[in-house]
Amino acid sequence: MPRVLIAESKLEVSSFNPAPSHYEDFVVLRGDEILRHHGTARSEVAGALSVLRQHPDVTVTPTYSARAISSAGTLAAADWQRLAGELLDALRAAPPADAVYFSLHGAMAADGEDDPEGYLLQEARAILGEEIPFIASYDLHGILTDRMLRHCDAFSVFYTYPHVDMFQTGERAARILLRVLGGARPVTARVFVPALVRGDELITATGRIGIPVRAAQEVAQGPTALSAGLFWGNPFTDVAELGTNSFVTTDDDPALAEREALRIADLFWQHHEAMRQELTPLDEAVEIAKRTTEGTTVLVDAADAPSSGAPGDSNAILRALLEGGYAGRALIPIVDEPAVRDAVAAGVGNVVRTRVGGTVDPRFAPLEVEGRVRMLSDGHVTSETSGREARAGATAVLQVGAVTLIVTSHAISLHDRGLFFTHGLDPQRFDAVVVKCPHCEPHMFKEWAAAYVNVDAPGATSADVRSLGHTRCPRPMWPLDEGVEFEPRVQVYRRR
Repeated sequence: MPRVLIAESKLEVSSFNPAPSHYEDFVVLRGDEILRHHGTARSEVAGALSVLRQHPDVTVTPTYSARAISSAGTLAAADWQRLAGELLDALRAAPPADAVYFSLHGAMAADGEDDPEGYLLQEARAILGEEIPFIASYDLHGILTDRMLRHCDAFSVFYTYPHVDMFQTGERAARILLRVLGGARPVTARVFVPALVRGDELITATGRIGIPVRAAQEVAQGPTALSAGLFWGNPFTDVAELGTNSFVTTDDDPALAEREALRIADLFWQHHEAMRQELTPLDEAVEIAKRTTEGTTVLVDAADAPSSGAPGDSNAILRALLEGGYAGRALIPIVDEPAVRDAVAAGVGNVVRTRVGGTVDPRFAPLEVEGRVRMLSDGHVTSETSGREARAGATAVLQVGAVTLIVTSHAISLHDRGLFFTHGLDPQRFDAVVVKCPHCEPHMFKEWAAAYVNVDAPGATSADVRSLGHTRCPRPMWPLDEGVEFEPRVQVYRRR
């Protein structure tokens, strides 16, 4: 009866967020807690479990899970060492196993360790041996590294952005694992592409990125294929192996893997120039909002997206609206723990004078405001997409003239409307709403917005990647450098 271990470690970072991540930013689960947590979820682990449970001869042993509450800054060294140590200790304590499924992100980075996922796989190898198969699942924003490829037999990656196929990605990973246990001999070809991409063309259902992604999906359906996909990396995780990668894994068919990995990479490169986000200057965005008198103007502040690793404390659009004389009703989220404390001290219904923004990121100067405290909450936010709870810490809703501010103590991912709905606020009832996420599912904002504006604001996750100041990623790299050429080169990895 084969035994499969399950381990999880997930965090996406922005190297340009000045505030480090810490151990306390993770939900840590052990043993059967993992099964209960993922029991009703649509996560990668839940998908893998759904497949493995169809095979009564397979015994599943969950070991350790650490999932970050939100994307954030680089993980502090001591906290990384603690997390890594706990996960590896859990593998040491586990009973002998025949395979391991790892649920990973791929864009984690820690102080002193650029490639945490590769490190975990390497050290797990040292503990569990060279023969046991490792299968992993990844976010497509992951950064595919040499160490990840050398120590993992095969893997699956998301096919959708915005992400809606987490469960299916876990299912695919489990099916690969079962095929390897049944005798499949994985061989993986990968092709590195020197490009960092961001923008609307990365929406897989409608954008140019869908062309190579769908090609990979078709390859993965072939009789000798195990997996295929595209990692286009996280341009905000500035590490030594940052870039875009295509990959194809087959059952002992290296020629097919090489040919198709090259084709997928070429399809990506054919369209990469289009994968640059057009941005609207702040002052022009304000004028668009002022001219839009019917319906809601959605102002997308992707440069301060906590789901991409930003701290969430930008007041750039708030300041521009106030200084630009915008008179409409605006709804704006912002992270500012001291402002929340001031609101709590004032109490519901009372007026508070405080400063908002710029408590973490020095790009932003705090803005003096005076407003009425409309609501205080514990910041337990129910996600619109997953139904899970996120914890933003003590939260205050402040009415500053016509502007409604939702001020949280901590950053949480804002990839849906959960923060607004939890506090009784419907974005469609406002004249303008600031959305701190690069892309939400279309029905959440874009399908009903009277105007939808990608704002050129500063921040740790700006779509203008040239503004960020990369120092560690490979060069030349498009669009950081001029005249970048793609010289296709395939690397092949085989473990058995």
